[in-house]
Amino acid sequence: MTEVPEQFNLAVALLDEPVKRGLGGKVAIRYEGRDYTYRQVQEAANRLGNALNNLGVEIEDRVLLLLLDGPEFAWGFFGAIKVGAVAVPVNTLLTPKDYEYLLNDCRAKVAIASEALAPQIEAARPRLKYLRHLVVAGRAGPGQLALDELMACASHELEAVETSKDDAAFWQYSSGTTGFPKGVIHLHHDMIYSADLFARNVLGLREDDRHFSVAKLFFGYGLGNGLCFPFRNGATTVYHPGRPEPEKILEIITRERPTVFFGVPTAYAAMLQIPDVNHKYDLSSVRLCVSAGEALPKAVFDRWKETFGLEIIDGIGTTEALHIFISNRPGQAKAGSSGTPVPGYEVKVVDEEGNQVPPGEVGNLMVKGDSIAAGYWNQHAKTKAAFAGEWLKTGDKYIQDNEGYFWFVGRGDDMLKVGGIWVSPLEVENAILAHPAVAECGVIGAEDADKLVKPLAFVVLRQGFDAGPELEAGLKQFVKSSIAPYKYPRWIRFVQEIPKTATGKLQRFKLRGLTG
Repeated sequence: MTEVPEQFNLAVALLDEPVKRGLGGKVAIRYEGRDYTYRQVQEAANRLGNALNNLGVEIEDRVLLLLLDGPEFAWGFFGAIKVGAVAVPVNTLLTPKDYEYLLNDCRAKVAIASEALAPQIEAARPRLKYLRHLVVAGRAGPGQLALDELMACASHELEAVETSKDDAAFWQYSSGTTGFPKGVIHLHHDMIYSADLFARNVLGLREDDRHFSVAKLFFGYGLGNGLCFPFRNGATTVYHPGRPEPEKILEIITRERPTVFFGVPTAYAAMLQIPDVNHKYDLSSVRLCVSAGEALPKAVFDRWKETFGLEIIDGIGTTEALHIFISNRPGQAKAGSSGTPVPGYEVKVVDEEGNQVPPGEVGNLMVKGDSIAAGYWNQHAKTKAAFAGEWLKTGDKYIQDNEGYFWFVGRGDDMLKVGGIWVSPLEVENAILAHPAVAECGVIGAEDADKLVKPLAFVVLRQGFDAGPELEAGLKQFVKSSIAPYKYPRWIRFVQEIPKTATGKLQRFKLRGLTG
């Protein structure tokens, strides 16, 4: 891996350097049937960076990106970073209340949103304390600015701001047990370590690869897969702005012929449900399948390999560590495990006192490496709790076997990974409790037929309401309409009481005992 110099700008390394290497005419992004070369992306990012300067954005200012996967995401990400601002890509599946919190927390002066998503910010705009400009990729409404008009008036040439390798480059928000997201601060050098240590050295990604990622660009996983890794290697990346429905994913693979496919366990399982899938779709271009976001069940690994003849390279990463730091290796994958440490990272499993436990014993997973975040924005106590010197406490429970492979056991808190996205049970409970029929509730994770975790709600009804399929369906729809829809409970069980401690605290472990 190349040593990162003290003066360093991530956008220069990932965008300007490939052009200098002679890749300006090569396709960087393939989007909805259209090609964008490295030079075109560079010029567009330069225009966007100049446009941000014209709007008053200065070094260290935050620029929120609420963008569907597409070339505008790359322009916004690179353009903001190149002028020394901090790009803040956020989840596209949230509610106006969520965006109100995120914008006020990061204090972004400018937000860039896809046309379909701009109303979500506009609905919260009267309560936004710092936002000056809402820039829309598409048709701008009253009080909004059109991205294409701003870029048309800006120069396609831009000298990068002199930033340090330790300046903040981008933030990503990570949910917590309270439901309030934490701004994870990543520095200019962080993604270079992930790209070189994992993507290049473990996966063997190269210039002639063509990437396609189910995980969207606003995720740390998707940001690496679909933007930073291909640009680091001079490869091509394929974007799809829509929902990752299994048939659509397979259609894109068949049509666009990627060589590397980045999925999540839920997506792999869903694609395997399609009858005669291996005869309907052509995956012959794919040389490598990668998975992360949640633990990949052995059954899904085995069925995928049997169906397509491809192993899935599973691994674990976190928002705080940016990308994968434990991974299986191509040709050496051990089904059901997370693999072994990525060279360049140190990993250990410790007890509650911080002492390393022997192989075969459950403990708390910790990792050390140069892609780990600087900390949480304005969350001093949580930063101290999660970052122990050079080590990150992941919050995951793991076992290391005698061969050095790591096996996921569960979470140290109550958080759930649903389709690769963190979900707080408390947030789901609060949404359910707002329904007039509900007196009490408790939410835990339960496995579906593919052994993937989804929310399960135990509900105590108020007097005068009767349990039944109609109320169950109504409760699910109620939750979908009040919080991000992917967080809704897949199952609801009506019970007479919720187990609690003597002080009235919910006992989730007892709810888990009711699922057998």
